Amino acid sequence: MFRSRSKDEKAPTDQVTADLSKQPRDPEAPKGRPTPKRSEAQTQRRRAQTAPTDRKDAMKRQREVRRQELAKQREALSSGDERYLPVRDKGPVRRFVRDYVDSRFAVAEFFLPMAVVILVLSMIRAGNLQQISLVLWLGIIVMIVIDSVFLSFRLRKQLNERFPNEPKRGAVAYGLMRTLQMRRLRLPKPQVKRGERP
Repeated sequence: MFRSRSKDEKAPTDQVTADLSKQPRDPEAPKGRPTPKRSEAQTQRRRAQTAPTDRKDAMKRQREVRRQELAKQREALSSGDERYLPVRDKGPVRRFVRDYVDSRFAVAEFFLPMAVVILVLSMIRAGNLQQISLVLWLGIIVMIVIDSVFLSFRLRKQLNERFPNEPKRGAVAYGLMRTLQMRRLRLPKPQVKRGERP
């Protein structure tokens, strides 16, 4: 009466449940989930029809989607459209930093043309031109460092005033990197004129 059942007695119940799961479900029985809306069912059917059948088609579609996204991104970099900009350029903080940097002259943006001139001067072996080129190198580097320090202080102050509650991590470094590019080569393209304060 109180003894436990043996293994032989337990086995038939397992077989019965296995047999029940193999039987087809009664159409009148509840299905255990809500009926999907017509719009949901249609979108699922469309997805099933448009889903690629093999791996090559899937890769081809993925490449096409990526190509379209990159084209939109390139267009946004030239027009300044916020929706399609890369993540590093999005947001009001980054936009203000770009406008702030583009509205003023920076010594660093003239570094590349002046570096070419100094290299040419250093290769000419006439008189004191090599010593002059060394002094110019040092002078330009010192001017870039001083200008960058002042710019970072002013930019940080402006960001704290205008965007007190926004995350500003990396914004000053973003602005300093932008000053190293010549104005016409900057991406996203400058949206303000020189001297026009953002």
